[in-house]
Amino acid sequence: MSEKRRALVTGLTGQDGSYLAEFLLEKGYEVFGLVRRTSMPRMERIAEIVDEIHIVYGDILDQSSLQRVMGDSEPHEIYNLAAQSFVPTSFAEPVLTAEVTALGATRMLEAMRHVCPGARFYQASSSEMFGAVRETPQVESTPFVPRSPYGVSKLYAHWTTVHHREAYGLFTCSGILFNHESPRRGEEFVTRKIARAAARISAGLEDGLMLGNLDARRDWGYAGDYVRAMWLMLQSEEPRDYVVATGEPHSVQEFCERAFTRVDLDWRQFVTSDDRLLRPLEVDLLVGDASRAHEELGWSPTVCFDELVDMMVDAELERIEEGK
Repeated sequence: MSEKRRALVTGLTGQDGSYLAEFLLEKGYEVFGLVRRTSMPRMERIAEIVDEIHIVYGDILDQSSLQRVMGDSEPHEIYNLAAQSFVPTSFAEPVLTAEVTALGATRMLEAMRHVCPGARFYQASSSEMFGAVRETPQVESTPFVPRSPYGVSKLYAHWTTVHHREAYGLFTCSGILFNHESPRRGEEFVTRKIARAAARISAGLEDGLMLGNLDARRDWGYAGDYVRAMWLMLQSEEPRDYVVATGEPHSVQEFCERAFTRVDLDWRQFVTSDDRLLRPLEVDLLVGDASRAHEELGWSPTVCFDELVDMMVDAELERIEEGK
């Protein structure tokens, strides 16, 4: 009888971590989720599966805790999803973003190198690394020109993942994921803001929504689809980096249009733009070409843009009904 696969997931309580943990459990994995010790740990996203996961305590800022956790869990696969992941916050807290997002990945890789070098490692890279894009659509070989401390930190983490693969022969992959959303998205992100506002305005609980750049265009996919790509990367014969995207750009305005249409409202009556909400450096267009992932991993998205927006708005309407 074959040994049960063990996976260690950082960023367990975030959007991607929760979907990945569910996916791995369905695949029969023993899942270890790294959580920081706090007085009030946020477990809402994993509430339904928390009893099926081994919660292990450590911190991406503490090398010794990572080595202890890896030694105790002996993972076959490691998924590093931990990050300071909100781009506007990275402008306000660039040093913290670098410590967590850039050096955190380095600590994870070094811990793996010393404790469990036979494991396979996934790093959550980001389309924000492309920044001021040099070609459209973006592929794995597109030059990186990050435009935020978050993008810079993700790029450091990306290259240190490549370095550990090439210098030490470790099985390390980066998924260059374009924007991916779900009902579990944090309330600070623009997609969740829009979905939540549409639902609450339709219910008479709010009267308007203020946003920044309505013309920014992104390649939005469904987080549940994207965690499947993460897993597929670690099942490959050879470690490589992959763009994960839908290949379809949509503007923030289009997201508003679809969300408010879902509740039979005209978005133009409720949404306003405020320059104070603009980033110091804007990224106008990100759209990916996931041909390598399609051809080598057999991955493709299953949820289209309209379905994604509808799913998020419907979830907000359910929250209102439940009094949340």
